[in-house]
This record gives sequence, structure tokens and C-alpha cells, in this order.
Amino acid sequence: MIRLALSGLAIGLVFALGLACATAALIGLCGGVNPRMDVATHFAPFWLAGALAVTAYALWLAPRDLRVTFMTLGLFGVAAAGGLMAPEYLRPMSAKAPADAPNRLKLIQFNAWEKNAEIEATAKWLTSQGADVLVVEEGSGPLIDRIAELSRYHVTCRTCGVAIFSRAAPLPKSTTPSMVRKPPLPKGWAICPPIAVAGFMMAGRDVNIIGVHTVWPTQSGLQAAHGRYLALKIAELPRDQVILTGDFNSTPWSFARRREDRAFGLERRDRALFTWPARLVLDGKVTLPFPFLPIDHVYAGSGWRTVKVRRGPRLGSDHYPVIVTLALKP
Repeated sequence: MIRLALSGLAIGLVFALGLACATAALIGLCGGVNPRMDVATHFAPFWLAGALAVTAYALWLAPRDLRVTFMTLGLFGVAAAGGLMAPEYLRPMSAKAPADAPNRLKLIQFNAWEKNAEIEATAKWLTSQGADVLVVEEGSGPLIDRIAELSRYHVTCRTCGVAIFSRAAPLPKSTTPSMVRKPPLPKGWAICPPIAVAGFMMAGRDVNIIGVHTVWPTQSGLQAAHGRYLALKIAELPRDQVILTGDFNSTPWSFARRREDRAFGLERRDRALFTWPARLVLDGKVTLPFPFLPIDHVYAGSGWRTVKVRRGPRLGSDHYPVIVTLALKP
């Protein structure tokens, strides 16, 4: 009786897992027409893993008379979740530049987390990497001050929620972005996300770097407004030499991210680079073995070639840093 009860419980739990993953992936597929449903797309790796587990159960452990049922449920979930994720892995990327390409720029993008308790270690790592530019979101005053103390970086916009540190001095008047007020939003909504902009001359060309931190996908209307703001901001600048980077709080398999990829007119240089979470966000004291959401991104105009994009080490934040090296085309 106990064995039968446990067997029935296992069958029920696996069926519930398969049904939940398949349903969630199906809801995600509807995110292209309903922004609220798009939230489910961000967790597509979970739905895929659950569906694969159900498929494996169907192959090796399921009762013979239920194998077809579990196999159908598992494969449906695999197809739905895989369909959400596949475009990210299949999209074309521009040709890479060699490691010794001229006119290289090394940039580190990092959401430092406002609760970061490892200020000294974080500042020392960031300033020891030889980066030309640091784009830091959620940088506390002590962290920004410590980075400035340990380096000779110029600091753009200490109080913007995003700070840009650069070896070269920014061009005059390049560090204050104009406020784009379109499209109108309901009263009380802030169309402008935390943003910093810095312009430089590099190899005789006007280079502009935009750092940004957009809202969570649970605020789909505001997130879409932030995307429209950024598209208009990019349009004000020489697009070919623009670099846009930051914490976008959205994964590349979401329909929102795909729409912004098209709207920005820039190429996203990261591909499924998982950067969050580095630790549990409740108190930050428990680290996780690996991140499971790619929500930090780097875009660049057609004037840039990608040398290398990689994830940095775990620091005091709930995000991992993104390290990218780009080279201006001749």
C-alpha cells in the first residue's frame, strides 16, 4: 500500500511538473501579443529543464501505459520552451575582430547592487582590470568614491543611478542627455530611466557610451516606455559609434527584448550571457552556484567589431559583471 501510494504520488508530481512547464511556456509564446504574458518568457530555461525531466521520466521510469502521455507532455514543453530560446542561439552575429585589432576599447558593465557590502574588494577588482570605461549601475556613494580614489578615472554623473568612469575625459556637453518626453505616459510615471551618457573622440571619430538601468518586466508598460526613450536617445547620436549597455532586467528570449533589439538599430553583442543572480537577493549572504537569467546586455553600432564578451567573477553584488572588448572598424 505504501509503495503504491508513493508511486502514485510520484506520477502525480511529475505530471503536475510537466503540465506546469508546458503551460508556462505556452503562456510565454503568447507574450508577443500580450505584454503581461511576456513575463513567463524570462523563465524559459526553467520550463525547458522541467520539460526535459518529464521527457526523461517518460523514457525510463513512467509506467508503460502512461509513457505516451508523459512523452507527449514533455515534448510539448520542450518544443514550446525551446521555441522561445532558439532565436537567441540562432541569430547571426557580426564577424569578430582579432585580439590585436587596433583602436580597441575595453568596457566593464556592472550592476554593483545598492546592498553591496564588499565595497573595497569590488572597487579593487574594477580598477585592476585595465578597462577604458566602467559603467556602474546602483553604485553607492562609498563605492563610487572608492573607485575614484583607486584610479584616475573621470566620473560622469555620480547621482544618476548610473555612473560612467573613463580614462579619457568626456567631451564637453556630452554628459547631459537631453530629456525626451515622448511618448506621453500616465501621470506619475517616469519615462527616463536611470541613465548616463558620455562622449569621446577615438581614432578621429565621435564615440558615445550610454549606461542605463531599466525596470523589471513586471512593469511591462514602463519597461516599454524606457525602451522607446532609449531608441529616441540613440537616434540623437551618431549611431555607428554608439555603445549602449546596462542592466535591462529582461532576457533575450523575451518578446520585449527582441522588440528593443530591432528598435535600437544596434547589434546586441552578448549571446545568452547569464549574469543574475550571483547570490540570493533577500540578504545577499548566500551565493548561488550559477546564474540563471541573462539580463545585462551590451549593444554597439555597426562601426564596432566585437573582440570578446565574457562574464566576470562573483563580487559583492547580486549581478556578475560583463567584460566586453570592442574595436572600431578601420
